[in-house]
Amino acid sequence: MIASIFASSASAQEHLLDEVRIGVSGSIQTKRTFEPGVFPSATVFFDPFDQRHAQSFLDHMLRPRVHVGAIVSTTGGANQAYAGFTWTVPLGEKFFVDLGFGGSVTDASPDDPNKRPVVGCRLQFHESAGLGYNINQNWRVLATIEHSSNADLCDENDGLSYAGIAVGYRF
Repeated sequence: MIASIFASSASAQEHLLDEVRIGVSGSIQTKRTFEPGVFPSATVFFDPFDQRHAQSFLDHMLRPRVHVGAIVSTTGGANQAYAGFTWTVPLGEKFFVDLGFGGSVTDASPDDPNKRPVVGCRLQFHESAGLGYNINQNWRVLATIEHSSNADLCDENDGLSYAGIAVGYRF
């Protein structure tokens, strides 16, 4: 299985840029840390391990896509840039699940209790999940949820949490 991943590296290079995804979300944090407004996002997915040709569940787990993206506040609140790995598992021909893990950097307040959320430190862990539907070979739509926090490695840890929708285009 590992050999097949490296053997198909020429095919993977053809589809290195795999998907561009645009979304919009809202804060789902508690009343104390809730951020008003909408949060547009953009994520680019790369496929260096040729996940498109994965056959089994284990094969999908061994071939994550690499993602890089950003979430922007429309009201002057917390913005963040993130990167990491995304595992995509098909649920039949039309539906799929995305699970992502990586890191992020935010401009949210690290320690000012008057500027909520207070994140403790600028570097965060970033997790995401999505339930998607393939409209056709190129277009897809997803319900998404994302969370960033420092896992209590810093004194404060309000975290940043969002739920929303996204549209993706696969190349």
